[in-house]
Amino acid sequence: MTVNLEVADGVGTIRLDRPPMNALDIATQDRLRELAEEATRRDDVRAVVIWGGEKVFAAGADIKEMQVMDHAAMVVRSKALQDSFTAVARIPKPVVAAITGYALGGGCELALCADIRIAADNAKLGQPEILLGLIPGAGGTQRLARLVGPSKAKDLIFTGRQVKADEALTLGLVDRVVPAAEVYEQARAWAARLAAGPALALRAAKESVDAGLETDIDTGLTIERNWFAGLFATEDRETGMRSFVEEGPGKAKFR
Repeated sequence: MTVNLEVADGVGTIRLDRPPMNALDIATQDRLRELAEEATRRDDVRAVVIWGGEKVFAAGADIKEMQVMDHAAMVVRSKALQDSFTAVARIPKPVVAAITGYALGGGCELALCADIRIAADNAKLGQPEILLGLIPGAGGTQRLARLVGPSKAKDLIFTGRQVKADEALTLGLVDRVVPAAEVYEQARAWAARLAAGPALALRAAKESVDAGLETDIDTGLTIERNWFAGLFATEDRETGMRSFVEEGPGKAKFR
């Protein structure tokens, strides 16, 4: 398989495994969607790491596969392409991208689907589709602009240039830069910490932020208010408040 899901201690690792560059061909895209949906369903997966291995995250789409596709074929395929990435973005659990080496084109777009991005100090990110006479087609024009702002997104998309990890951090494209040997370990530690947290509250927080960004402030506040009130019906809320009163903050153990 070109993508695998491994689960341990509440953390699911979605591992891209298509050497040498983890090019995202159609089979890989479809498999990515299947595993994102599986991670969403499984109760033993409480947080997710997306990882391409020690050398490269994903260098983009399979250009040779795309080269033979005409307009009619891409009209059909482009929706499935976006759906694969959207399935990752909509995993209702904390998701972290562990980025080593190249994260270009579709690889960068996949990283954008995570909640946070931890990059190796040797990472290079970018949206080089313009150099092929194209634009990003797996969410890059939308998620990148929402993350770093329209001007910075246009710079990256218009020029197709690659940015090193330090500039990516300055732009807000990644959230943390660490030595390459520590990327997966730190990403998994972040995921493991949240995997022990209150699952429904984390889901509520993620969906409130993501859905709120797509609407006006009043609608966003309604989304937040409904989730906030709804959490008062959960066991996690009872556990958290009881632990706070009896033991102090930060000591609750959620099931």
